[in-house]
Amino acid sequence: MEGDGARARGAGAGGRPRPRLDLLFVRRFLRIQAVLFPTWPSRNVLMFLTLLGVAVLEQLVIYQVGVIPSRYYEVLGNKDFSGFQALTAIALTMIVVNSTLKSFDQFICNLLYVSWRKSLTEYLHSCYFQGQVYYSLHILREDIDNPDQRISQDVERFCRQLSSMASKLVISPFTLAYYTYQCFHSTGWLGPVSIFGYFVIGTIINKVLMSPIVSKLVQQEKLEGDFRFKHMQIRVNAEPAAFYRAGRVEHMRTDRRLQSLLQTQRELIGKELWLYIGINTFDYLGSILSYVIIAIPIFSGVYGDLSPTELSALVSKNAFVSIYLISCFSQLIDLSSTVTDVAGYTHRIGELQETLLSLGRRENESYSEAKAWDSDSSESGEDPEPRDTAFLLERVTLSVPSSGKLLIKDLSLRISQGDSMMIMGNTGTGKTSLLRVLGGLWESTQGNVRMLTCFGPRGVLFLPQRPFFTDGSLREQVIYPLKEIYPVSAMVSTDVSCIYTLSPLGSADDERIVQFLELTGLTDLLARAGGLDEQVDWNWYDALSPGEMQRLSFARLFYLQPRYAVLDEATSALTEEVEHDLYRVCLQLGMTLISVGHRASLEKFHSWILKLHGEGKWELTRCEKMKRLPSWEE
Repeated sequence: MEGDGARARGAGAGGRPRPRLDLLFVRRFLRIQAVLFPTWPSRNVLMFLTLLGVAVLEQLVIYQVGVIPSRYYEVLGNKDFSGFQALTAIALTMIVVNSTLKSFDQFICNLLYVSWRKSLTEYLHSCYFQGQVYYSLHILREDIDNPDQRISQDVERFCRQLSSMASKLVISPFTLAYYTYQCFHSTGWLGPVSIFGYFVIGTIINKVLMSPIVSKLVQQEKLEGDFRFKHMQIRVNAEPAAFYRAGRVEHMRTDRRLQSLLQTQRELIGKELWLYIGINTFDYLGSILSYVIIAIPIFSGVYGDLSPTELSALVSKNAFVSIYLISCFSQLIDLSSTVTDVAGYTHRIGELQETLLSLGRRENESYSEAKAWDSDSSESGEDPEPRDTAFLLERVTLSVPSSGKLLIKDLSLRISQGDSMMIMGNTGTGKTSLLRVLGGLWESTQGNVRMLTCFGPRGVLFLPQRPFFTDGSLREQVIYPLKEIYPVSAMVSTDVSCIYTLSPLGSADDERIVQFLELTGLTDLLARAGGLDEQVDWNWYDALSPGEMQRLSFARLFYLQPRYAVLDEATSALTEEVEHDLYRVCLQLGMTLISVGHRASLEKFHSWILKLHGEGKWELTRCEKMKRLPSWEE
């Protein structure tokens, strides 16, 4: 693949606001919640309501268990043995019920984690794989770092952290309201007001301590992705790196990324230290505050007429109510560290979601404009383009998206069936960039590009210099991008996203695949793979040489048999003799070729030569070398 902007990028990420707990966080969090809870009768909503019911029952049982000590004071003070036996039986029953409810609480939270991860990941996948969004995100944008990490790792951590705090959050309004009432009934207005004031102060302090942690966590996750990407880069390019004896330099570069990550983690740990100090201080001061609140009515003489036994029972009950109310607030404060994690992941996922939706809308707008163009042309009475035309370019100007470097200016041409075209030129003149425009990956700076034949089998198929191979069997590599193991039998569509029907041919299909493997010189690959349908455990990029990869991509091309084949130096790793044989089969199968190449030996397979000279200059000439070849049937 030539280098004219292959890694072109959009605007930089500079100037973006630092992630923090603000309105942007709230908007992103609510937008994610709309994905997790899409409709009223959805599975996630029902599980959440079940969790709410279990949590309410759990709190009712906890209250009954909490007041049991005060009743023990009473029966023991009165030496009531029968009451003691009955109370012990009740206590044991309540403990068993409480343990069961707590277990179901955790069980439902775990189910929610799995279901949330499924919903959010599938939603992001639907946006990510819409049209060419994934291409634009990786190649044309640089403001979203490590999209793969955000989808696979950040989503998992977000859902796990959110599920771990779901039970506490869902029940907090009920427990706070109930125990506030009980505390007011036991201690008067001073108790609840003191506890609420204490909570407000603790919340403000923790908010101040949490804000810098969120942005630092986002930075840490970015560096985690960069560090993982560096190892993946070495894994994918292990052989060329070894030829360069690059171990020492890559060791240094990888350690540099590790040190940057560890430095950020140390800074994050330092900031979290102050948060932990605040949380622990709040917890211990809260336990003292509960006894201060209980002591106020006692020393003011409110309970002066009670006996010691009755006073002990009352103090125990009031202590439980006050301590539990403070505990409810303390649990919310204790969630600060979890909230910072959730906030960090919310910003990363929310930012990705916003970008995916933006790119998706842009693709839909481009598609609508193309449909409107066709509609306007029909209504204006203009002659429709002939069905044997694949591409129509009208005064197209093309520049590199990132740098604005001019590549092609005012190019007008029609690519029709039977008129194969070869694109030639020095490196950096825009050969591959022109194919990107034809394929809809890039937009032209000016002019209009129309793709009048659908993409896919029996339509237009692109063959890049470095083929793409998915995981799976040899058959799945040959029929890719078809999902089924059957060849195309019919296709009716004039849209670029045409829908085609498949029909099974059984052993006849196997014979075709084997025949095309033989034509491309890959007969031995069938034996190495253990047959067409054997699920291999290797990476196809590791198992095949560059030449074998290009041969296999041609076997795929022959199997799909498009009317138009766009080849981007698809034979660069092959000899001229093999190249000649493969091109000859393409023409025999009735394909019209649009080829990028440097070898003059390819000219005889094309009717036109488009030479790109750079700086916008180009030249289109008729090729007289093309010879008539026997058809496939002949």
